[in-house]
Amino acid sequence: MNVAIIPARGGSKRIPRKNIKDFCGKPMIARSIEAALQSNCFERVIVSTDDLEIASVAKVYGAEVPFIRPAELSDDFTGTQPVIANAINSLQKESDKPIDRVCCIYATAPFVQTTYLQAGLERLLQQRAEFAFSVTSYAFPIQRALKLTTAQRVEMFYPEHFDTRSQDLEEAWHDAGQFYWGTTEAWLSGKPIFGDYSTPVVLPRHCVQDIDTPEDWERAEWLFKAMQATQGNP
Repeated sequence: MNVAIIPARGGSKRIPRKNIKDFCGKPMIARSIEAALQSNCFERVIVSTDDLEIASVAKVYGAEVPFIRPAELSDDFTGTQPVIANAINSLQKESDKPIDRVCCIYATAPFVQTTYLQAGLERLLQQRAEFAFSVTSYAFPIQRALKLTTAQRVEMFYPEHFDTRSQDLEEAWHDAGQFYWGTTEAWLSGKPIFGDYSTPVVLPRHCVQDIDTPEDWERAEWLFKAMQATQGNP
């Protein structure tokens, strides 16, 4: 079976209670849960959390919370893969039905869409990949990136491209931070998600927004409301 796992710890520092903070009328995590349920890709939609309030909100919006995540996997330094592996192992102990594929969906990804979740599953199967995850392109060539020195001056990371035209530079991509499909074996192996055994699911840039600071949050709400108005949604 296919399982969606949404990691959502309670200790967000920069935006307190970020996972259940109201985002355009709903708790942030509700957007990820609803997208997972509406995609029809999953037999189960699970939230992995150490926080009872988050667990309660997740259940209201249709997710399961069959276990509480252990404290040692809930600090600022624990990566995504150990959390997903813990969830897989916990689920396998309580069910005889084998888990074939798992999609990690971030709780702070309100722009995640069902069509791209479906596309991720399709690419994982068609490409016979171990992981399939969302990516988008950088808005500006990374080869022309600048850095600020300690003397408050400017240097190029790649000065050899000072005179290179933007259109002549190779396009670069980055993790969109929304979802990560993977086989159960790949998740449990601890193998890095970024590798030649992974395949990309390309998202348009307007569907991607990192939300780590209050400024990010405000920008995300503006963008979300604009998209909803364009699509004719309330």
